[in-house]
Amino acid sequence: MLYQSIQYIRYLFNSTNQHGVHSPFVFNLVTQCFYDTTDHKAYRQLKQYRQELLNDKRRIHVTDLGAGSQVMKRQERKISRIAGSAGTTSSRAKLLFRLAQYFNCQTVLELGTSLGMATYALSLGSPKARITTIEGCPNLAAHAQHQLQTHVATQIESITGEFCDVLQELKSNSYDLVFFDGNHQKEATLAYFDTLLDTAHNNSLFIFDDIYWSKGMTEAWEIIKQHPRVTVTIDTFFWGMVFFRKEQAKEHFRIRV
Repeated sequence: MLYQSIQYIRYLFNSTNQHGVHSPFVFNLVTQCFYDTTDHKAYRQLKQYRQELLNDKRRIHVTDLGAGSQVMKRQERKISRIAGSAGTTSSRAKLLFRLAQYFNCQTVLELGTSLGMATYALSLGSPKARITTIEGCPNLAAHAQHQLQTHVATQIESITGEFCDVLQELKSNSYDLVFFDGNHQKEATLAYFDTLLDTAHNNSLFIFDDIYWSKGMTEAWEIIKQHPRVTVTIDTFFWGMVFFRKEQAKEHFRIRV
């Protein structure tokens, strides 16, 4: 937690808004998507989904295959507490919805379903997309599948298993958006990035969650930024966004959202 606090203070001193952006692509993304103030109907659907999770006092046994939770150490956890402290926040779910809608995503991959909040946001933003979500914990996966089906998110393929195994079967696909929100460890994050690199096309977007989770995650983020195929990156502190647009010069942005 101390590491994250220090990094956040540094981030505030080195980040900007749309006024510090000279790239037309990034400027449009920031002004039309990041800072979109429209009261979308999907926001009410997301709020209802999240509220149902926060009201659910049942306990489930959680198997952590990655770095685990910095807040919850017990394997037996209330669904409400997972939603409140470890799940995708309301503001980030809204941003995921806007990103999926802005880029008109048709193929989406998510690493780390958890309770399905981010999955639902992606499905609302891309109602015609083929969405594949992977979760390592069987109990979380089962709960998310039921919750998503209740909300008629029917275009989602849910896969339960370890990321490294499942990705070997998916690496021949092509994805418009990949959301990395599972194993928050340096080596694993870099391995997933390398495995999925060939699934990216010129207009793909990779989103890495919690790039300041730990020193190792920040090191992974810095390595990813320097990859020869990566051109534009955007650091929002909680997410790192990666683009592969060959028509643009390599440039890195820190944008407050």
